[in-house]
Amino acid sequence: MKSDIVLAGVGGQGILSIAATIGMAAVDNNLYLKQAEVHGMSQRGGDVQSHLRLSSQPIASDLIPKGKADIILSVEPMESLRYLPFLSKKGWLVTNTTPFVNIPEYPDMDKVIAEIQNQPNHIAIDADKIAGEVGNRRASNIVMLGAASPFIDIAYDALEEGIRKIFNRKGEKIVEVNLKALRAGKQATEEAIAHMN
Repeated sequence: MKSDIVLAGVGGQGILSIAATIGMAAVDNNLYLKQAEVHGMSQRGGDVQSHLRLSSQPIASDLIPKGKADIILSVEPMESLRYLPFLSKKGWLVTNTTPFVNIPEYPDMDKVIAEIQNQPNHIAIDADKIAGEVGNRRASNIVMLGAASPFIDIAYDALEEGIRKIFNRKGEKIVEVNLKALRAGKQATEEAIAHMN
């Protein structure tokens, strides 16, 4: 098994929580894991990206070569496009459609969405809205993890267990809202795929 994932977004959007959850699930399943340095974390609102590599075999490099990522998982639509050169021909672009407008020249959203929809394999969902519906808009990052879960080569139950372990110290209520967010994201992708067929 192998999953090469580029995580993308903006500082403060919860990229580290996504990486930690996937990492916990990988470790619990005796998988090899490498994560490249996360950029932009020191600046809230700055662009953030991380390479996350999972495999049943030893991994030589923590960086994903261009054209080799299985998934670009983005919590911000413009940031999803920034890393398209990394996506393999069969890879999936999974992104939130809610923009984080933190620059004066933010591109026209219609053009951003059109470019996302140009990708042969894409899932674009309003994770902020879905997170609000499950009870916490701040869980939009976990909605996006759920949306990407069908393409990550790891059991969904392992991701749920990862959520429990990562958020356990914050209390049962936070664990439950994040589990709901994960399920809602997965359901959104399943519905989108059903409409494609």
